[in-house]
Amino acid sequence: MSDLPITQRSVMTLFSDSKGPSSHRVRLMAQEKDIPLEIIEVDTSEGIPEDLLELNPYGTLPTLVDRDLVLYDPQVIVEYLDERFPHPPLLSVDPISKARSRQMLRQIEQEWYQLAETIANSDDEKEVKEARRDLQERLIQMIPVFEHQPYFMSDEYSLVDVSLAVLMWRLPYLGIDLPKSAKPVIDYAEKVLEREEFPDSLSDDELDMREVV
Repeated sequence: MSDLPITQRSVMTLFSDSKGPSSHRVRLMAQEKDIPLEIIEVDTSEGIPEDLLELNPYGTLPTLVDRDLVLYDPQVIVEYLDERFPHPPLLSVDPISKARSRQMLRQIEQEWYQLAETIANSDDEKEVKEARRDLQERLIQMIPVFEHQPYFMSDEYSLVDVSLAVLMWRLPYLGIDLPKSAKPVIDYAEKVLEREEFPDSLSDDELDMREVV
């Protein structure tokens, strides 16, 4: 790690949770766009590191530092990276398509990822069971979305697919087994997880998610 202060480095720095889906999607996006990132994995189990708190008063992950710019809203981070590194574009330039994508991204972040976090971390068995059922039902509801187009409402891989791929990787770990009737969703999961960029986005903890099931 460089001795320079983080805000003076030429390469962007990402404070990342090695298990969290929000951090994972930033790492995956960096792989898709070949963005140079210095990744600092943060273990918050023993408290929030002082250097992170100095940059982000909330101490949340992911936190992205690009010289004097510090971002800690996950959706702001991924949209910033898409505009900062425009090739390949992962958000449509069409206002209607972009609005739909942003709405879905917000839903994934605030609802779907939260369900995944509950399943992975809650000690309340009833809460875990309800979250697992809720997430499975939401995935099943997506069957029509993937019956006619290869990606999320599109023929092209997009930022929504980046966000969904992160979730698809975690399904076995979360104890979610999709029925045979959900074949379009299962096929979609295989497609996004087989992209050559995906393996390099995984932390050691995320690799273990598939090894332990």
